[in-house]
Amino acid sequence: MAGKRKLSERPGGGSSDVQWCFSQVKGAMDDDVAEADIISTVEFNHTGELLATGDKGGRVVIFQQEPESKNQPQCRGEYNVYSTFQSHEPEFDYLKSLEIEEKINKIRWLPQKNAAQFLLSTNDKTIKLWKISERDKRPEGYNLKEEDGRYIDPNTVTTLRVPVLRPMDLMVEASPRRVFANAHTYHINSISVNSDHETYLSADDLRINLWHLEITDRSFNIVDIKPANMEELTEVITAAEFHPDQCNTFVYSSSKGTIRLCDMRASALCDQHTKMFEEPEDPNNRSFFSEIISSISDVKFSHSGRYMMTRDYLSVKIWDLNMETRPVETYQVHEYLRSKLCSLYENDCIFDKFECCWNGNDSVVMTGSYNNFFRMFDRDYRQDVTFEASRENSKPRSVLKPRKISTGGKRKKDEISVDSLDFNKKILHTAWHPLDNIIAVATTNNLYIFQDKLN
Repeated sequence: MAGKRKLSERPGGGSSDVQWCFSQVKGAMDDDVAEADIISTVEFNHTGELLATGDKGGRVVIFQQEPESKNQPQCRGEYNVYSTFQSHEPEFDYLKSLEIEEKINKIRWLPQKNAAQFLLSTNDKTIKLWKISERDKRPEGYNLKEEDGRYIDPNTVTTLRVPVLRPMDLMVEASPRRVFANAHTYHINSISVNSDHETYLSADDLRINLWHLEITDRSFNIVDIKPANMEELTEVITAAEFHPDQCNTFVYSSSKGTIRLCDMRASALCDQHTKMFEEPEDPNNRSFFSEIISSISDVKFSHSGRYMMTRDYLSVKIWDLNMETRPVETYQVHEYLRSKLCSLYENDCIFDKFECCWNGNDSVVMTGSYNNFFRMFDRDYRQDVTFEASRENSKPRSVLKPRKISTGGKRKKDEISVDSLDFNKKILHTAWHPLDNIIAVATTNNLYIFQDKLN
């Protein structure tokens, strides 16, 4: 487990402090970015050995961590491409005259049960279960087939051979095992595998469905917030996730800033929540944009299952599942943007959906911001730090320097003015290795991997 260590070394800090350094960057470094190459999701598997990314072109790229070198024990293994496959293709819904784009919205790994790996990937409408398996042997010596595959006339066979398995170059195959389609009228925003490892949920704007991994032709609708009259619609579902231990419990967040916890033991349709988490709005901060910025873009249970984290436009909040009235911790991600909400509304950035993630022992949380900045909040030491994923810092093992933002007045050296932030560069998707201090951060079309500096 990643130990409890401070976020970044401060002057006079002990040797136990975490110093983040650059490890790798994946993807082309061109300024001209193809739309299909934009990364749309990032996910480590349960051991952290594999790291999957999905993009707007419908592709899934899986990276595998190389074994640690015995000559350099202080260096962790790098991540190299393990498998690349086309998960989804663009489709057209002829009944509704709608194009269904191939963009991968979410990837979720299933816990490993045998030599093969399984993952779920989804676009706006269709979820697929993929099997990723290795082959390093091939059968030879068939009796009724030549080595090139041509069949032999059985009448010409005079002797029988016992086929044997011969070694061959390693081949990684990705094959679709199940396709879960036609269950969502609206765009799928979340998938989450249950702790029973047999079922999973998928959520769109108005409904949440429960699936069995072996059954593709039907699912159970467990939440439906669609009003009889669509003109009365006041909120939509933005994210949903199963509890890490309790297979009957899940949460879903809404565009109104509420999180509802549901218990599937209570009833088949969980429209009546068991708990609702909502923070009363501060009247002093009330503005035209209040409802937009209170919309929750991501919700994640802690590994322990005791807490959950939510991300809205300006902040990250940590909730104790035993206390619904207010979050136990609130971290401001980029409060300096509050004065810029008008221009962020005009350029549509205010609708950006930032994700968030926990470290392996729930002591640190991470989320993205603009200008390719990403933020870490240490819950134990109540510290926070801002780092930047940029090509300038991409020398191997170069230590990341914390960035400071100047909000007005005289700008100090090394500070960046709010007015010079690039809102086209944004980090929406981040992932943290479940056991180590290794993080994956997606900028537009590049995947940056950082790790703590091992002395």
